[in-house]
Amino acid sequence: MKSTPARHTRFTARATHFVSVWGLLILLILLIALFSALKPETFPTYFNFRAIIGSKSIEAMAALAIMIPIAANRFDLSVAFVLGISQVLAIGLQGMGLPWPLVVVLVLALGALVGFINGVLVTVVGIDSFIATLGTGTVLLGVNQWFTGGQQVLARLPDSFIALSGVVYGVPLPAVYVLIISIVLWIVLEFLPMGRFLYVLGINPRAAELNGISERKYVTAALVASGMLSAWAGIVLESQLQVGQSSVGMEYLLPAFTAALLGATAVKPGRVNVWGTVLAVAVLAVTVAGLNQLGAPFFVEALFNGVTLIVAVGLAVTASKRQIRAGTSADAAEKKASAPGAQPLPIEGARNP
Repeated sequence: MKSTPARHTRFTARATHFVSVWGLLILLILLIALFSALKPETFPTYFNFRAIIGSKSIEAMAALAIMIPIAANRFDLSVAFVLGISQVLAIGLQGMGLPWPLVVVLVLALGALVGFINGVLVTVVGIDSFIATLGTGTVLLGVNQWFTGGQQVLARLPDSFIALSGVVYGVPLPAVYVLIISIVLWIVLEFLPMGRFLYVLGINPRAAELNGISERKYVTAALVASGMLSAWAGIVLESQLQVGQSSVGMEYLLPAFTAALLGATAVKPGRVNVWGTVLAVAVLAVTVAGLNQLGAPFFVEALFNGVTLIVAVGLAVTASKRQIRAGTSADAAEKKASAPGAQPLPIEGARNP
């Protein structure tokens, strides 16, 4: 009889853990089932899901770009601006006669340069990442508006460039890019030292410093990767739009941040992670598509994304409370490590200072 409460407690703990880890996946399945029941003729169709995947892949790449520096507790607001100027340059430079492979290289280099500048401003100058990336992003917006003159940029694009957003074996290529990028980021963040270092920098910068983890090196690398991924998203977007507009880009910022933060509540609750971000993008995409098919007005998407962002931040904070409680013991160990003659905290893959 005494073991019954213990079994119940263990079952409750396991069920709670399962829901916290796979809650977004469960929600996604329920949403698909709900909208399929409400709109059986239009929602559960191949063409509908292909349209969702094709249109939301750009948002997924933007969310993954934002997620990378968030792992180190840095925020990159320039993602949307890099995406915007990249899609304009992707067609503008081709209109000047440059071949599209060279244009892709140049645009990716621009994304890397913006990320590097962000890294210098954040880690060397010491400007808060929120302010620094907002500033560089606004500069990019100004350059974008100067380049376009406030008008659409038109040019004849080769079929090989347009094919970047084509469909292969019934699957939109942008979705394939998202899958490849997700696998690479998952390997880096979960299995390589760089990923562990980024998470340590995000959770306990002092412990990272004691173990010789260079904030300047890894935060800058994260921002460079974020810039390049944003630039690639802009290139793929241009292959879809086939027209350059300086106003494009900002509409991806809020959904991307929402997905990255909402993803921190699933798979690896308490910290941003790749598959949680991908699941969050899918949940947001299915919800918006379902609401649109039910006849929701155009402004519902903005309201939904805003409310979801607030909820996502609240859930992420709640999920990370365990880490904050665990931080008490970590702080004690840190003080011990900082004492004269003490050894630094051991972190796998880190060098001794």
